Amino acid sequence: MEITYTLDSLQQLADTILSQAQNKHLLFYGDMGVGKTTVITALAKQLGVTDNISSPTFSLVNEYESNDGAIYHFDFYRIEDETEALDMGIEEYFYSDNWVFIEWPDKIKTLLPTDSTNLILEKNKNGSRTLTMTPVK
Repeated sequence: MEITYTLDSLQQLADTILSQAQNKHLLFYGDMGVGKTTVITALAKQLGVTDNISSPTFSLVNEYESNDGAIYHFDFYRIEDETEALDMGIEEYFYSDNWVFIEWPDKIKTLLPTDSTNLILEKNKNGSRTLTMTPVK
């Protein structure tokens, strides 16, 4: 599924993602500054998070409480290798029954849950964004 959106339609985008996702593991791909954290913020708010949402660039993971339980938001941009993710006990997060949002999943390719959904974000020339959503195969 491919969706073109703007900042004005973020909540509608979040509704669509949440209703169409076949699992709770969402993998966010895209260049720096394309809006991965912005989309994650819209998803978390749609799930009932009232806390301030920010990218866990230095802490690797932020945890939020939602109407649907915990949400784990990962940002693996700064890790050097997959060992760092293993050392933080990533399997416990991945194999809980909670929402897991992962920025820069390509940094931990061999550790990713097989039941995931790819979300690829691209910036368009007119300032809008295009999100392509596909299940991991």
